[in-house]
Amino acid sequence: MYALFIIYFAIIVLLIVAQWKIYTKAGKPGWACIIPIYNTIVLLEIIGKPWWWLLLLIIPVANIIFAVWMINLLSKSFGKSEGFTVGLILLPIIFYPILGFGDANYNGPAGEN
Repeated sequence: MYALFIIYFAIIVLLIVAQWKIYTKAGKPGWACIIPIYNTIVLLEIIGKPWWWLLLLIIPVANIIFAVWMINLLSKSFGKSEGFTVGLILLPIIFYPILGFGDANYNGPAGEN
């Protein structure tokens, strides 16, 4: 029982640290990833979308579409392909640390710059 708790806690810490690194690579404060709602606003800044997209995440069913779109724009912001987006969605335990700790560089909102 304690082993499962420790594994679960370690996974949570790994994902928080990976997201912290992603925000830092994008020139945003890393601590923003641990503040609810504000972390989404900062993510929207990273991917180059307006703050009111946060409201779209409240609408049932549409929120799934926009969340997937945001993850795709995040991967494109770091020069990754749609295949990496699928990895971020299906295997976040593996792909978020790759994005945070790997050699991916922030290329601007959705890779425009």
